[in-house]
Amino acid sequence: MRLSRKLKLLCAALAPMLALTACSGGSSTAGAEGADSGEKVKITVWSWDGTVERAVPGFQAAHPNITVEVVNAGSSQDEYKALDNAIQAGSGVPDLVMFEYFAVPYFAVPGKLTDLGELGADKLKSDYVPAAWNDVTVNGKVYALPSDYGPSAMFYNEATLKKAGIDEPPATWDEYYEAAKKIRKLGDDYYIAQDTGDIFFLLSLIWQAGGRPFKVDGTKVHIDFSDPGTTKAVAFWQRMLDEGLINTKITGWSDDWNRALNDGTLATQTMGGWLTSTLPERAPEAKGDFKVALMPQWEKGQKVGAANGGSSFGIPAAAEHKEAAFAFLEYFTHGDGLQTRVDAGAFVPNLSVLENEAFTGKPNEYFGDQKVGAVLAEATEIVPSDWQFPPFFEYARSIYGDLASPYYTSGQGSLAEILEQWRQRCIQYGNEQGFQVD
Repeated sequence: MRLSRKLKLLCAALAPMLALTACSGGSSTAGAEGADSGEKVKITVWSWDGTVERAVPGFQAAHPNITVEVVNAGSSQDEYKALDNAIQAGSGVPDLVMFEYFAVPYFAVPGKLTDLGELGADKLKSDYVPAAWNDVTVNGKVYALPSDYGPSAMFYNEATLKKAGIDEPPATWDEYYEAAKKIRKLGDDYYIAQDTGDIFFLLSLIWQAGGRPFKVDGTKVHIDFSDPGTTKAVAFWQRMLDEGLINTKITGWSDDWNRALNDGTLATQTMGGWLTSTLPERAPEAKGDFKVALMPQWEKGQKVGAANGGSSFGIPAAAEHKEAAFAFLEYFTHGDGLQTRVDAGAFVPNLSVLENEAFTGKPNEYFGDQKVGAVLAEATEIVPSDWQFPPFFEYARSIYGDLASPYYTSGQGSLAEILEQWRQRCIQYGNEQGFQVD
């Protein structure tokens, strides 16, 4: 799940990334204990995903020699910093760690993660949607297993749309634009969406439009926001903002956001599919009004998606019990523990789940008994799998909000100018960390 973009600068106190030596806490395969060797071991798992702990009892029953301790080491940025500190100190390194997809290269490139292919992960590839597998693959090697996914989808308040004279959710971005104008006519508080500088939403628009602003080849990184897909997506959203069709005062995850979702004045929210798990708590009064649809398309008849968030788990190169850690990792991301997590609300990119009638055919009471699983399964399977994040995206996202703030608060500049400033800052930072960035 994607968390706040207001981050501390992760690497401020760290040595340049590529200057760190690869951690060698043993061979690339596990130690002699083995997952089922009979020797008693304890593995430590760092995770902010509450569904992972649900899988522990079943795993320990099947592997009585392995004890699993799940520790919440903080939100993503805090966890990453703690992991880097433990690696540098040479002590306190956990056996299994949760990573947002874009953070995998940050730890994989300098050798801080175990190549899971050497533990047998490659045989699991066919059960994951290609885009999710791509997210955990760096330079041809798999360094994590996908655990949850955020296919972009449009959550829309059907009652508000009908109130504005819109009978069907907008299927294209042109229809979305026309719908936005109708919704604004309902009153000063009514908007089709809000945005106060969400880089993940903007990147999902770019991703879907065919833009590929980041290209990574080993330590070489190319950043360019001038390709046709990127410029099309940015120009569209700029038009929405320029014409006052987007609420730029309400910040996502705030109390005001909750109220607007609850009373229907915020008609849609295009986010990761994981919003299904939190929307009922944030907008209980809108129960039955909200529905889910694919993202609007750039061309009528298309079916192209994008992703917005999601997480995976990897094994640090310095972990002590790699085989035991991989046994648990396989159990809750692919094996018998997977369904336990799905039942607890995890949205996973496993084809064995997404193609199962038990998932796709289940009505969701909050969403008016819509079969939401079927929509999100389709949204997942249409995500293009060639998207790349730069290895230092954790830093990149931490500075985007500050660069975008003057525009969203006082109208200074434009999205294109913000992206150019962001590009220059990322190039400077990446080169300082030992990459070749242009």
